[in-house]
Amino acid sequence: MRRRDPTARRLSAGAAVAAVLALPAPSGAVAAPTPAPGAPVCRIRDDRLTEISGMAATDDGYVVVNDGADDAARRRIFFLAADCAVTRTVSYPSRPRDTEDLAVGADGTVWVADIGDNDRSRQTVAVWKLAPGAARPVLYRMAYPDRPHDAEAMLLTGDGRPVIVSKYSGVLYAPSTALRPGATVPLAEVGQVRLPGTTTSNPFSVLGRTAVTGAATAPGGERVVLRTYADAFEFDVTGGDVIAALTGGTPRVTPLPDEPQGESITYSRDGRFLLTVSETADQPPGTRPSILRYPAAGPSTGSPTAPTTGPTSAPTTPVPTAPARADRVAGDQAGGVRPMVAAGAVGLGLLVVGLLVLAWSRRSRSGRPG
Repeated sequence: MRRRDPTARRLSAGAAVAAVLALPAPSGAVAAPTPAPGAPVCRIRDDRLTEISGMAATDDGYVVVNDGADDAARRRIFFLAADCAVTRTVSYPSRPRDTEDLAVGADGTVWVADIGDNDRSRQTVAVWKLAPGAARPVLYRMAYPDRPHDAEAMLLTGDGRPVIVSKYSGVLYAPSTALRPGATVPLAEVGQVRLPGTTTSNPFSVLGRTAVTGAATAPGGERVVLRTYADAFEFDVTGGDVIAALTGGTPRVTPLPDEPQGESITYSRDGRFLLTVSETADQPPGTRPSILRYPAAGPSTGSPTAPTTGPTSAPTTPVPTAPARADRVAGDQAGGVRPMVAAGAVGLGLLVVGLLVLAWSRRSRSGRPG
């Protein structure tokens, strides 16, 4: 049984209500008729990997991280073979706070995003960089320009700069100067992504369709994807400008229906598929996470000989972005009353807040700041 920390902080009801109030107003919600489930690729049987929060595909398998875990054995970077067996692990030189996403740079450097903050109380967030062949990752601290934010998704720009996507508001943050070990670099707000509304079934209802829980870059850097608990949203990238893609692009949507707690996403090495994996810590005893495969919504960049077995693609649809989020209060007030559908969405969101607080209360966070 998973151990609990009796002193761990919990997501407050106030924070949950604030998250719901920050939801975008649905605009042209996408109804996906009978979306297909993902095709299982392999099952992860290692007991240390029940809270996978970040994943990237490699030439010979995968690299994954758990989110903030009480057990020291889980606080590692895990390398997996193509059949999901753990081949090696790399420990951190000091305790991470809440590792929530992972990316692999063009040079093979593994970037671990230590950016989770359920209570919005961290003075700094961080990335860990594990260079090819290095024995330990190096810590780089960053600080938001305004206030703490909870985040679970990170992307790398074409020039290797990390971009953090806040979980509920979709605001984007990037370092204002080069990262330096032993220093805290200021983050700057660089834009906001506005995801379209969908109707995809998921365990967290309205909030699950808008909370950004993971991100990934396609091989070659010409596409990026953000995921929620319900869907994947692919954007086209030109010239490595990830920020322009997220703030000005129109995403294509791939439903990821009914994943238990989907927080990870990556592209296959040929770029043809989206790969996901869920946390399973609170699922029935003996449940093991499986990597699932969905055909990518974007144009194929892979080999025609890549495997094509498994379910057919869930419907993918280009859709317009939603209006500005409620956290831009001044703009909302100036624009008058929102459409009735927006009020309905907020009301429904408030109804499910209690359930969401209970569902997410397990995600304890302890230890020193990252």
